[in-house]
Amino acid sequence: MRPILATVSLNALRHNLTVVRKFAPNAKTMAVVKANGYGHGLINVAHGLSAADGFAVLGMNEAIALRDAGFQQAILLLEGVFDAQELSVASSLGLNIVVHSLPQLEMLEAVTLTKPVHVHLKMNSGMNRLGFQPEFFSKAYERLRVNKNVTDITLMTHFATADDTTGIERPLQLFKKTTQGLALPTSLANSATILRYPDAHADWVRPGIMLYGASPIGDTPAATYDLIPVMQLTSEIIAVQQVQAGAVVGYGHRFTASKPTRIGIVACGYADGYPRHAGLVSGQDSGAPIAVAGKVTRTLGRVSMDMLFCDLTNIPDANIGSPVELWGNQVAVDAVAAASDTVGYELLCAVAPRVPMKVVD
Repeated sequence: MRPILATVSLNALRHNLTVVRKFAPNAKTMAVVKANGYGHGLINVAHGLSAADGFAVLGMNEAIALRDAGFQQAILLLEGVFDAQELSVASSLGLNIVVHSLPQLEMLEAVTLTKPVHVHLKMNSGMNRLGFQPEFFSKAYERLRVNKNVTDITLMTHFATADDTTGIERPLQLFKKTTQGLALPTSLANSATILRYPDAHADWVRPGIMLYGASPIGDTPAATYDLIPVMQLTSEIIAVQQVQAGAVVGYGHRFTASKPTRIGIVACGYADGYPRHAGLVSGQDSGAPIAVAGKVTRTLGRVSMDMLFCDLTNIPDANIGSPVELWGNQVAVDAVAAASDTVGYELLCAVAPRVPMKVVD
């Protein structure tokens, strides 16, 4: 059997949930488990995060899967519902729904539900993605307040710049000004806001990437916040090549050896979800970090569909069968992402279905 494996730790999920609660001790936790639990498996992470007060998902299928698996917490549909049939299912399953547009508001007014739903009314505070503009927000609230299909209302927004130097002062003040006088539960904080802005924790926090042991803040390692990786992506060396100075490696000959080099071939490629351009940012073959036989080295050249190259020159004991960590406990997924000009979110979510997944406690 091909040796690549993604191992998911439930204990790591529990630990990271505890970290969230240390940062936001007075808020309820809505654990974001969309995108198949950020690539870790929806039901896997739900079991690891079973102590969370609620789960946030993208679509109805995810919500149904959680209810079918026995999870009774609040479940929030982050994009809301898309038609009257989904609204009826949300009602019957006791789901919370985001309302972010006029058509969704009108849909709620046009139907008769068996049970009213809990609505998270979303304001656009500058992300310009989803949400009512501030000038229409209070009108939307008034329509929901008198709607018999609505049982409770939570106010929410999403910050576009919580993870960078711009910060959240302007959108937070806009939200507070717009919602002044509305004594309702509030949900504002994504992972970066949880870590950086305690004054915006409000009633519900929505941790996402931090639950999986990666950092939401580009220049700050996850370990700074006592977050630990949930996934280890591992494989093995399946071949070794010894090349001389001047030899070229891989598709496009993107790596040229400047000295005699011992090269390991790893059973992992872009069809497994590893980025094809890892280590080739701005055309420079600087390599991405990778661990072989417990020692950190770097990738070489362009990643192939099923394999990649790494430098074994300074790891003389490494040979065919030696263990490889693509990311996990030794190599942070954020470090691989930085060497690939992307973010850890993308790498975790992109692990391919063909990669076997093992869950450990």
